[in-house]
Amino acid sequence: MDKKPCLITTAIAYTSRKPHIGNTYDVVCADALARFRRMQGYDVFFLTGTDEHGQKIEEQAREAGITPKQHVDIIAGEVKRTCDMLGVSYSRFIRTTDEDHERCVQKIFRKLYEQGDIYKSEYEGWYCVPCESFYTETQLADGKCPDCGREVTKTKEEAYFLRLSKYQKQLEEFLDANPDFIQPESRKKEMINNFIKPGLQDLCITRSSFKWGVPVDFDPKHVIYVWIDALSNYISGLGYDVDNPSEMYKYYWQNCTHIIGKDIIRFHSIYWIVELMALGLPLPKKIFAHPWLLFGTDKMSKSKGNVIYADDLVTRFGVDATRYYLLSEMPFAADGSISYETVIDRYNVDLANTIGNLVNRTVAMVNKYFGGYVDAPHDKTELDLELEAKALEAAKNLSAHFEAFRFADACSDVLGLARRANKYIDETEPWALAKTEEGRKRLVTVLYELIEAIRFIGILVRPIMPDTSDKILTEIGTDLDGLDTLCAFGGYAAGSKVGSAEPLFARIDAKKVYEELKAEMDAVKAELEKEKAEEANAKAEAESAVKPLADEITIDEFMKTELRAAKVVECVKLEKSQKLLKLRLDDGMGGRQVLSGIAKWYKPEELIGKKVVIVANLKPAKLCGEESQGMIVCAEMPDGSAKVTFLDDSVPVGAKLR
Repeated sequence: MDKKPCLITTAIAYTSRKPHIGNTYDVVCADALARFRRMQGYDVFFLTGTDEHGQKIEEQAREAGITPKQHVDIIAGEVKRTCDMLGVSYSRFIRTTDEDHERCVQKIFRKLYEQGDIYKSEYEGWYCVPCESFYTETQLADGKCPDCGREVTKTKEEAYFLRLSKYQKQLEEFLDANPDFIQPESRKKEMINNFIKPGLQDLCITRSSFKWGVPVDFDPKHVIYVWIDALSNYISGLGYDVDNPSEMYKYYWQNCTHIIGKDIIRFHSIYWIVELMALGLPLPKKIFAHPWLLFGTDKMSKSKGNVIYADDLVTRFGVDATRYYLLSEMPFAADGSISYETVIDRYNVDLANTIGNLVNRTVAMVNKYFGGYVDAPHDKTELDLELEAKALEAAKNLSAHFEAFRFADACSDVLGLARRANKYIDETEPWALAKTEEGRKRLVTVLYELIEAIRFIGILVRPIMPDTSDKILTEIGTDLDGLDTLCAFGGYAAGSKVGSAEPLFARIDAKKVYEELKAEMDAVKAELEKEKAEEANAKAEAESAVKPLADEITIDEFMKTELRAAKVVECVKLEKSQKLLKLRLDDGMGGRQVLSGIAKWYKPEELIGKKVVIVANLKPAKLCGEESQGMIVCAEMPDGSAKVTFLDDSVPVGAKLR
């Protein structure tokens, strides 16, 4: 049978900081689905990666004294290591700084512009840097960002817009014709009632106030914003090209499922779908917007000291236990919760006591009573048939749960089968049967039934805990591991030999872990308090370091200093100096060269085209062998940095400042 294509994608992680365990749910959830689809026989392409452009990253890099590319290389490395550590079986890890992605984005932008779906105008409104989102006055919540609650900045700048409004009717018709397109149902209702029915507003898709992004190739003052840049990774990662789409794109894109967090459903179900409609491309088959994973009842925050990272859990509990917790604890529609107490409880109760103990003691009994060999069953009882029915039900339900993105329910059914098998042991009492000849005949069937039930469990946990699946099937001595072998009970080959009884999950000493965690949390809190104290001290020092006014001067003395407006025409870093930038200025008087010691805080490309204030009548000076004909006016900041004073574009070059 020929395989069918299947594309599974995650939202790409934003490279502002190392992702915590809540951010990691995306890839574990998508990986489980990808593994299940492969078990079903699909040819799966699994795409994940990082979103690496934007103002926030540019600012963080500047604060760290490194380039934006250096910053995103560090964080992208962390994200990729986390994926690899969790056994995520991705086909490509895409970065939005990849050359093929940037070329694709520029071509998409040009095509949409040339066909009239993108136009240039001016944006004026409120901007949230952490969310990288624009809001109107009415969309703000108590004057702050409606999504994250942080402060917003009034922004006015030239920008390009995507005509969302043009596709309103087409989007409504698509959602009406595909009622299951967005899951869960509550997310679809939210999009329709809150965003679509009130009327789609055209979307700002470029910025000109920062440089770290994909430039518009025909208007390089603008960089293409996240809604075109990041979202396009889903097709650029397959080799899509406006002029010549790759065969890989044509093959996989026909069956795509997006797995994303609930906070970005608007971008995927409206912005992305309109973009695809405008390009005339097929639309995804499903979007699953999963809930959040909270720390207890709170969102994770470094400032609160309640952040858990994937490597924290993997170090203590292992890869599969971490994957199991994430998938079993997250509800379908409501937010999930994580704490070390609940992780330890799940580990000990579900994995060590229920699944691990079942496998361990069953294999041990086969070795003890029959030298490790499992013979064919005979004369089955009602108890045997009940166990078989439970196994077949769990296998049937697994497919239904994965199709509906109900991963926690899939975990629950597998655990339910393990519980039933443990109860079956208590009901049949193998240790008592082994004492008589007649009992040993019955024991043959009991142990076969248990080993076959364990084979079901070993296969059913494969998408959830792949390494544990391999260990279980190896321990019971079978290579019969296909999903199609679970259509009937009894596939385990009689006469097979089991392995040794090795514990799958050693019980966790909760008291010891809590003591270790308390020590770590105390250290984290102490570090946070130290950071706060250092910030407070630095602020106090900066405030006390404000220089007193110099000696008073007369108006006549001040008028001797001639301040004029000038435009930066060229700017390069002076090779002989780490501090100096060499600027060629249009001052309205024939031009001049000025050297300025601001290289630590500004890159040349950030200044070109900007209007600045210069001290025009300063006596020329030689610096590093170059002549400087004036000075640029800057503000001296409390931390010792310098901020250039920029002028509005309406101020003509050469104008005097008074």
